[in-house]
Amino acid sequence: MAERGQSSSAEGGASSQLVVVGRILGVHGVKGWVKVYSYTDPMVNLQQYQPWHLKQGALNSGGSSAAGTWKPVKVTGFRPQGKGLIAQLEGVSDREAAAALVGQDIGVPADLLPQSGQGEYYWRDLIGLRVKHVNGMDLGSVTRMVETGANDVVVVRGDRNSLDRRERLIPWLPEDVITAISLEDGEMTVDWDPDF
Repeated sequence: MAERGQSSSAEGGASSQLVVVGRILGVHGVKGWVKVYSYTDPMVNLQQYQPWHLKQGALNSGGSSAAGTWKPVKVTGFRPQGKGLIAQLEGVSDREAAAALVGQDIGVPADLLPQSGQGEYYWRDLIGLRVKHVNGMDLGSVTRMVETGANDVVVVRGDRNSLDRRERLIPWLPEDVITAISLEDGEMTVDWDPDF
């Protein structure tokens, strides 16, 4: 799977749709550096996408920020630190200013991201797909993706057009469980017991 970013509408003068590619987790030191969580794979790819846009707000069910306004920010320093990443942002020169950014999403213009390769998908492209069992049963729609460590999980919520209204957690195992994806048809086919 390619970068895990989720889509969000661009605001504040951004020229294209913004994709959430990370989050500010905390502060590092006293000179304004922030700890960053990257949804990109590999994590350090986050530094390639400039400028960043920051947005305060809780994630909605689709994984994108629901509240707040995007604000562009220039990254002046970036490096791996331990098992994570840290960044220095223009205009953020002390711990107090860095602390004010904790919890903000990091968005970048979607047109900066590379095209996904054959059999690779951005998570944002999977959200909303109808999920059908190989026997034709409609299981609902993809509402979000979850990274678990062992393998990613597709969260499918049933609706009035599906077999039932249950939420299902389906492992992201291409070919074994996820047998087909058609972005053009808006459909994902799975070989997964509907009782799970």
